[in-house]
Amino acid sequence: MVKRTFWIQKIHAAWKKRPVVWLSGVRRAGKTTLARMLHDAAYLNCDLPSVNRQMADPEPFYDSLKKGTVVIFDEIHRLNDPSRVLKIAADAYPNLKVLATGSSTLAATRKFRDSLTGRKQMIYLPPVLWSECMDEFGIKELDRRLLHGGLPEPLMSGKKDTSFFSEWIDSFYARDIQELFGIRNRTGFMKLLHLLMRQSGGLLDYSHLAQLSDLSRHTVKAHVEAMSIAHAVYLLSPFQGGGRREITRRPKCYCFDTGFVTFVRGWDSIREDDRGLLWEHLALDTLRTITDDRSLHYWRDKSGREIDFVIEGSRKRVDAVECKINPDDFKPSNLAVFRSLYPEGRNFVLSPNVRTLYRRRYRELEVSFISIKGLEQPDIIR
Repeated sequence: MVKRTFWIQKIHAAWKKRPVVWLSGVRRAGKTTLARMLHDAAYLNCDLPSVNRQMADPEPFYDSLKKGTVVIFDEIHRLNDPSRVLKIAADAYPNLKVLATGSSTLAATRKFRDSLTGRKQMIYLPPVLWSECMDEFGIKELDRRLLHGGLPEPLMSGKKDTSFFSEWIDSFYARDIQELFGIRNRTGFMKLLHLLMRQSGGLLDYSHLAQLSDLSRHTVKAHVEAMSIAHAVYLLSPFQGGGRREITRRPKCYCFDTGFVTFVRGWDSIREDDRGLLWEHLALDTLRTITDDRSLHYWRDKSGREIDFVIEGSRKRVDAVECKINPDDFKPSNLAVFRSLYPEGRNFVLSPNVRTLYRRRYRELEVSFISIKGLEQPDIIR
């Protein structure tokens, strides 16, 4: 079994701040396997009716546990009143450490009548990070990670199995969308989901998607919101710094995993021109892991000049991250325009072909060329 040290450490760090950790991520991302790596834990599979009956009155269960025990509620949204179970643990048994897993955020189900403010830390488990591929999964070929995606099962498979992706999409609709959101128009929803996966990394245009999917604009917006809550897509908002010619409203929409992007596009191999966009997806996973989602954006002006990722800091400081497969392909013109508007902050070019951080100057600009593993180091981007 691959020991996912980074995420285990992240969970333990979260427990130092709050008694409850909510671990969310799409189904088959490895949440259950990760949870079972926590030693000496009381594990409860909330899919089981017996667990639901037991948690109707959780106090006897909590009373039976020793101080400092780790309690795992796997798929906790299956319980009749999950927020009550977690609230009792946090308020009456603060010496316990609780890990609750689910394939969506807390907003996904009406069962959560309490948002557990001040009691929980949220951790999103993305598909396997590129740094994990190299360090823990023994995968060194970038094209394999881009083509197969980062869900552990297809990632570790020697050959891409398209039936896995078809079955996953069917299960996602049945268990995450139909059950949690009550969406009954399967045909329209699936058509929209495939469109978003096919157009992953592009600007979101609700009106155009409505035309292509034969849904109303209002329905498209509601479906996209459901997909976002269930982690199937991520909406990256534009950076709004006050420039008059900036894109300020339209988010970019990213599919959660490169394997599904290549699946819906029918790719059985990665071509040279495919790598750049797919590399952006891997960069986004890492940036979401090491920064606050609320500080992460893209920047684009009405002339089409764009910065892949912008990270807001304090005191008007904004860091800029450009993604390049080949670092020699970087051109500073877009960054120069951005820095003429927002001069404070660091500049990074993120590339899989950089081993050791190095810097180059382009007139007034200093740019750091860095790998994903380098970007994850403390005090680089925080």
